[in-house]
Amino acid sequence: MSTRKHTALPKAQILIEALPWLTRHRGKTVVIKFGGNAMVDDELKAAFAQDVVFLHHAGLKPVVVHGGGPQISAQLDRQGLVSEFKAGLRVTTPEAMDVVRMVLAGRVQRELVGLLNEHGPLAVGLTGEDAHTITATRHRPLIDGEPVDIGRVGEVTAIDTGAVEALLADGRIPVVSSIARSQDEGDKGHVYNVNADTAAAALAAALGAETLMVLTDVEGLYEDWPRSDEVISRLTAAELEKLLPELSSGMVPKMRGCLHAVRNGVQTARVIDGRVQHAILLEIFTDEGVGTMVVPDGPTQGAPA
Repeated sequence: MSTRKHTALPKAQILIEALPWLTRHRGKTVVIKFGGNAMVDDELKAAFAQDVVFLHHAGLKPVVVHGGGPQISAQLDRQGLVSEFKAGLRVTTPEAMDVVRMVLAGRVQRELVGLLNEHGPLAVGLTGEDAHTITATRHRPLIDGEPVDIGRVGEVTAIDTGAVEALLADGRIPVVSSIARSQDEGDKGHVYNVNADTAAAALAAALGAETLMVLTDVEGLYEDWPRSDEVISRLTAAELEKLLPELSSGMVPKMRGCLHAVRNGVQTARVIDGRVQHAILLEIFTDEGVGTMVVPDGPTQGAPA
């Protein structure tokens, strides 16, 4: 009996340590952008699903937003279509858009919904097209000061949270694919490929989420990369804005998304290492965390971790 008590005690201590965070976050909406290695490694995928279900049962309201870059590239290759990138974004021809739509809504989303639903009838998949959840206009990035046509790539112009909020109210976990309906005149009925970091940030702001979490393949935002691998654990929106011009192209949409979120009502935005199993729980329920947290400027910058 004493041995059983002794071996079980650490579990009880871990649960008690999580109590302040459970109290703080209960009832709050958390938007999680699923991406990076966590999308392609089976063990990390399973751990991610466990984390999201844990948040749900702990009284939080998780919303998952996903892209699917590696899977899209692989399918384009199989179909003999070239993957081309400009300004860090995939050039999306109408043919490529058909592949994007099929892979995101028909494969990546289905797998993720299935993993979550191994733990109960929880997850429901939708795309930005459904119930006008995400509306976009054609995005033309600037290269050398000139706008460039990169096809069916969208810039988010509106979010309708109705369907997502209805699912949350029903005790479900929404899983949203980053595809948007077009608002452009003469282009009705068509869809756009939207960067998943951008979509997650826009949805977090529209929902008034407490936290935006972005999974990536690095430890966080490095202080002086590549000269140093020291990770910045916390910074304000103004501090982040100053750093943006110096960031690598892959980090820019993630950090722009974090900046947009905290400047539009989200309390904290975090970039976390999706290569670490249970990174979400470590970030939300421990002091140490496993990434970089962005907080708003001004009086609210002391927002709870």
